[in-house]
Amino acid sequence: MSKSKDTIDFGYQQVDKEAKQGLVANVFNSVAKKYDVMNDVMSFGIHRLWKRYTIDCSGVRSGMKVLDLAGGTGDLTAQFSRRVGPTGEVVLADINEAMLEVGKDKLRNLGIVSNVSYQQANAEELPFEDDTFDIITIAFGLRNVTDKQKALESMHRVLKPGGRLLVLEFSKPEPPMLSQMYDFYSFNILPKMGQVIAGDAESYQYLAESIRMHPDQETLKGMMETAGYENVTYTNLTGGIVALHRGFKF
Repeated sequence: MSKSKDTIDFGYQQVDKEAKQGLVANVFNSVAKKYDVMNDVMSFGIHRLWKRYTIDCSGVRSGMKVLDLAGGTGDLTAQFSRRVGPTGEVVLADINEAMLEVGKDKLRNLGIVSNVSYQQANAEELPFEDDTFDIITIAFGLRNVTDKQKALESMHRVLKPGGRLLVLEFSKPEPPMLSQMYDFYSFNILPKMGQVIAGDAESYQYLAESIRMHPDQETLKGMMETAGYENVTYTNLTGGIVALHRGFKF
């Protein structure tokens, strides 16, 4: 199927733009309850180090207001909650209700209640006032957004002047041998693991494909600059399998 202005990628398929959001929702409805387990298995636990690095680069301090967008099961929210303290606030937002409920249950079971709130929200049209947040993070969520540029602009709008956006996302491995190994793992091993652990090979096939369709490091940097962010930089993690992009609103 040829790509037109009315279609967009859903993994390697081209689908109607209006249909993508529902198709992505079906994926995450399917994987929500096994999401944490699969993250640990798929990344051999390394996703926890990527997320910890993101927190360390955020500049978060006591009293700040943080938006953990596409926050899913709340890994970043849990860490931010501890660091902003009782005078700060963390909003865990996700477009997917099933993921949001898993995150809410998980955080409450950890005793994280007082400074965290929850919001079902579309990243392209965030339901917050202008200049609301000191920090916005979106971890492993931007690639699933239909209109990524619009989402980056929406995040810029609700970020306070002086605030920063951190985008943690799968990217393009740089060493050729690592790229080949990663491709083999993603398309031959990952869907089988999804079938065994989550009973769903197709969703994990989509997730592997969505990573390949996501903009590379330099392209995403340019998109952030177009959206108005300044001093945009990125750091490759694990050879570029993942990249952390950072940008400021001045």
